[in-house]
Amino acid sequence: MSDIAIKVENLSKMYRIGEKQEQYYTFRDTLTNIALAPFRRLRRIGKSPKPEEIIWALKDVSFEVKHGEVVGIIGRNGAGKTTLLKILSRITEPTEGQVDIHGRVGSLLEVGTGFHPELTGRENIYLNGAILGMKKAEIDHKFDEIVDFAEIEKFMDTPVKRYSSGMYVRLAFAVAAHLEPEILVVDEVLAVGDYEFQKKCFGKMGNIVREGRTVLLVSHQLNSISGLCPR
Repeated sequence: MSDIAIKVENLSKMYRIGEKQEQYYTFRDTLTNIALAPFRRLRRIGKSPKPEEIIWALKDVSFEVKHGEVVGIIGRNGAGKTTLLKILSRITEPTEGQVDIHGRVGSLLEVGTGFHPELTGRENIYLNGAILGMKKAEIDHKFDEIVDFAEIEKFMDTPVKRYSSGMYVRLAFAVAAHLEPEILVVDEVLAVGDYEFQKKCFGKMGNIVREGRTVLLVSHQLNSISGLCPR
């Protein structure tokens, strides 16, 4: 078995400036989009974006992360950190290059990513577990631990679209950290939580590191990342 958890080769991601952002769709909207897709592709044939209409969020990025390593990604706003994590989490596709990931990935990115807003907290826990390839019995075993960590038990049967950003982050981190991913990817979304919850999260990530799992963490603060490194 290879000791490489993540291998990124010549990775690039291009966006068109002014392009509409992805929205949440109903099942009817999805069927309509599928039916109209061939006609939209025909209209785009022969059209290429002008140079001034595109921006490269990432360009020719290559690196490797071994199993059990803690890797911090530091950079200014707009440097492409979150785009990189979204590609690693299979949320978006790269424009160029290749990513090979060996292991289950648990992700905590920007608020709003990863949960379906119309589903309850309880339903989203099971949905995320299923996406990670876990059986219902495995999720049942972890369920109470997730709820206790998130500290939002009374809201578990409320659709997450009604959660505050802090409640959302609490549940999202609890799910990402407790469903036993082999690779944990965390963006700066933890800044939304209060100080005590942040300490709780870093303590949990420290445990994950000591268990030999891989962690990728985006932060503006070097000391936040160095604090996770095993002694």
